[in-house]
Amino acid sequence: MPNNPINPQKIYAITRPESVLLTLYLIRSLAGLIFFPLIFLPLLVRYLTLRYRFDEESIRKSYGFVFRKEGLVQYARIQDLHLKRGLLQRWLRLATIEVQTAAGTASAELTIEGLTNYEELRDFLYSKMRGARFGEEEKGVAQAVTEADEAVALLTEIRDEIRQLRGQRA
Repeated sequence: MPNNPINPQKIYAITRPESVLLTLYLIRSLAGLIFFPLIFLPLLVRYLTLRYRFDEESIRKSYGFVFRKEGLVQYARIQDLHLKRGLLQRWLRLATIEVQTAAGTASAELTIEGLTNYEELRDFLYSKMRGARFGEEEKGVAQAVTEADEAVALLTEIRDEIRQLRGQRA
């Protein structure tokens, strides 16, 4: 990962894909030749309605006009991230980040496409993913330490009382 720090405010400001995503959709649709309108129109609607929202807890993605689709993934649920860049995507300086959770499906729970700052976003998601996990682990460790301290204190108190009782009998 790069040494430069990740600016969360820059990531939180992302709400729309880059306009070059429409170019990618156009090129893919042109490959369909006579089926161009059938391929391009749904992709155009997807591009025009595609919205992202990154916040402290989760990622949200929504798109669609007639059939609205929405997805939400909390950072704590992220298991793995995949960065995919096909030939056309590399040429257009785009990438797709696939976010996978432990939902049990082989496909990605959420895909983030159409962004040119994909490496920064990937690093941000990794840091959030690790931060959420480490926060849970630290909380569990702190709770275990507190319970162990209470047990040790109780055992020490019992030991002292037993010694005191033995001292009174002698």
